[in-house]
Amino acid sequence: MTTSESLSTAPGVPDARQAALHRHIAGAIAAGGGWIGFDRFMALALYAPGLGYYARDSAKFGVLPRSGSDFVTAPELSPLFGRALAAQVAEALAATGTDEVWEFGAGSGALAAQLLESLDAAGARPARYAIVEVSASLRARQQERLAAWGDRVRWVDALPERIAAVVVGNEVLDAMPVQLLARHGGAAGGAWHERGVSLGPDRDRFAWADRPTALRPPVAIPGPQDYLTEIHPQARAFVRTLADRLERGAAFLLDYGFPEAEYYHPQRHMGTVMCHRAHVADDDPLADAGAKDITAHVDFTGIALAAQDAGLEVLGYTSQAHFLYNCGIGPMLDAAPLAERAMATRLVHEHEMGELFKAIALGRGPAWAPMGFARGDRTHRL
Repeated sequence: MTTSESLSTAPGVPDARQAALHRHIAGAIAAGGGWIGFDRFMALALYAPGLGYYARDSAKFGVLPRSGSDFVTAPELSPLFGRALAAQVAEALAATGTDEVWEFGAGSGALAAQLLESLDAAGARPARYAIVEVSASLRARQQERLAAWGDRVRWVDALPERIAAVVVGNEVLDAMPVQLLARHGGAAGGAWHERGVSLGPDRDRFAWADRPTALRPPVAIPGPQDYLTEIHPQARAFVRTLADRLERGAAFLLDYGFPEAEYYHPQRHMGTVMCHRAHVADDDPLADAGAKDITAHVDFTGIALAAQDAGLEVLGYTSQAHFLYNCGIGPMLDAAPLAERAMATRLVHEHEMGELFKAIALGRGPAWAPMGFARGDRTHRL
């Protein structure tokens, strides 16, 4: 095992919860013989009960740093996101003969409110809106925001054994822990290692540590350069679980990422793991554990293959811009006041969310063609 000496330290004195999380992760490292995989570190940093980032009672989602937030997601950016997505959800409810909507990781509750308002107004009122949320602090925030819908909205910790529903997930896959793979020595004779986390010499900081592994990226990566990338076993497992439980219905997942050929491109040699705090991005997940978000881009080919292997059909895959325009956001933009339109166009502009973010639809049941992929479908690129 090799250890990197580029250790990470927090800017300033960590708060009591960060210190407790550091001790918790250090205990996991000790129990693992001095090393844990990055996926384990990421899971603890984000989700350790009472300590992880998503267990903290902080704003997280918002348009500007002065709100105390760390990043913005599409529903906070503009309600037109939820209104356009609602058109697709309404069509899916009718096409699949279901009357429930399930949302994973509902964040601030903004998307749920937008969908419920739009679906009710369009006469596509779902009988139940269920939210799968692992964060107690976010669940409390969602319950306050969605109180107007009473017992039509409910919260659960996991999917039941069987559901017939339309499932939505916005920026859910990117927050699922990933394993890191590092190649040293190039494609010709280079050795692959799993990059994990150990304690530095002073035990006050975490350090990168690599150990040989039989794990590999899904495709061979040419070139003489060292290479760092991610694999996504948890995201694939999530899709398999969804496939196992979904008797009839459809799932729409929106997130930032690439198809396999772009994800594992030789030029993408530093991986995609990023952190977000106060609307500033950094690439050091070992610093300030628990005080900032950690994400990785989505391998949409891997998601599609996992879905197909588990018996779901890939109904469509395209950019967020194409998806939202297909769902009718164009006329909504035309009718919106100038200030609202200026914010909403970030959803579809190529240099903002329009191209980096993708939408994929998975389904089981009667054959149908979702409106969101009527033009610009890229399923053939997966």
